Amino acid sequence: MEKRNTFSGKIGFVLAAAGSAVGLGNLWRFPYLAAKYGGGIFLFVYLILAVTFGFILMVTEIAIGRKTQLSPLAAFGALSSKWGWVGKLATFVPVLIFPYYCLIGGWVTKYTYAMIAEEQATAADSYFGAYVSATTEPIIWFFVFLLITTLVVIFGVNKGIEKLSKILMPLLLIITLALSAYIVTRPGSKAGIRYYLMPDFASLSFKTVLAALGQLFYSMSLAMGIMITYGSYLSKEEKIEKSTRQIEVFDTAIAFLAGLMIIPAVFEFSGGDKEALGSGPSLMFVTLPKVFNAMPAGKIIGALFFFLVLFAALTSSVSILEAIVSGLIDTFKMKRGTATVLVSVYGLVLGIICSLGFGIWSDFTIIGMSILDFMDFISNSIFLPLVGMLTCIVVGFVIKPDAIISEVELNGPFKMKHFYTAMVKWIAPILIFAILVSGILQSLGILKI
Repeated sequence: MEKRNTFSGKIGFVLAAAGSAVGLGNLWRFPYLAAKYGGGIFLFVYLILAVTFGFILMVTEIAIGRKTQLSPLAAFGALSSKWGWVGKLATFVPVLIFPYYCLIGGWVTKYTYAMIAEEQATAADSYFGAYVSATTEPIIWFFVFLLITTLVVIFGVNKGIEKLSKILMPLLLIITLALSAYIVTRPGSKAGIRYYLMPDFASLSFKTVLAALGQLFYSMSLAMGIMITYGSYLSKEEKIEKSTRQIEVFDTAIAFLAGLMIIPAVFEFSGGDKEALGSGPSLMFVTLPKVFNAMPAGKIIGALFFFLVLFAALTSSVSILEAIVSGLIDTFKMKRGTATVLVSVYGLVLGIICSLGFGIWSDFTIIGMSILDFMDFISNSIFLPLVGMLTCIVVGFVIKPDAIISEVELNGPFKMKHFYTAMVKWIAPILIFAILVSGILQSLGILKI
């Protein structure tokens, strides 16, 4: 068995974990949800949930990883032999997400190239649809993105993941700050800024809370086994509570700045129509290229934006692949290179199938969904909240909260331990159950959120 890697220090761990958390969820899902659910009031609710709910779950996962020194596939079995199956479910989430996340990463790679090459056609309504429905080109760009992800993970924790994160995360923050500053100082952006930053408590609803809670899950890489995996590489000398706060601040700052960048820009472009911030691929691949095309220096701004999204997508895809590879190394004693290539070949095959689901296999659907949409539904609406809820149950009632608290307190007192116990035993699992039910009902068209 290979010697277990560790991060070289706290900065490497925080940047790698923040890189995992900062992904497509921050840069395209957060802005359209904020626009849909009242702007400022959504932001207000999200921030409260981030420092409570998100903090509790992230501390739990990092502590489980460091306590067991194992990936999720083996960690839950080490905590309780009867509940080891939760680790299998936790590993199944990134297994499902990895192929289609890399396919979307390929789309981002293509658009980054198109913006640099100044392809004017990116602003056309038909450009994105024609691209994803093609047979060959999306697969080529998908392969490029997958290959970069694979090479980073093969190099391991220190030479691959940590080194990449130390370069990309500061760059990501600089580009986000620069683009946000440019957008908010443009004439016509004031209405969008006001809508985004000023909470309207009259528009607060249970749906707003559910939407913010669901976004928090995706944004902070919770219940995917990633934070358990990264926690297993964390030195016993580092403070879990402090590191978690720093990861949260970085992740939330990028999401906040993404909203500050995208909402005012689209508001100005659309004349104040928040419906222009459509959900899913339409915002990033259809609406935003039009916005950039209408701006002075729009091609430069567009290229920088898609570079930003590419960095975020890459750090997240690396963490998703690492969560799977780590499980194979721990459980089957595989060498890192062998495990990484094996998972990448699986990702390539399934990613090609997802890509063809928009083209020559577009007539094939599963309960009315494309192949990619169905995999996204199964992973994000069912398994992700289910794993989060089961993790809370294992910690709250099987191994007991003190098992996690004692791990956190290896380096000093856990200031929020009483709050932690109440959250992990009762509040968090109830709220996650609400996400699970609402996500299923929404995907089946029974509930509109």
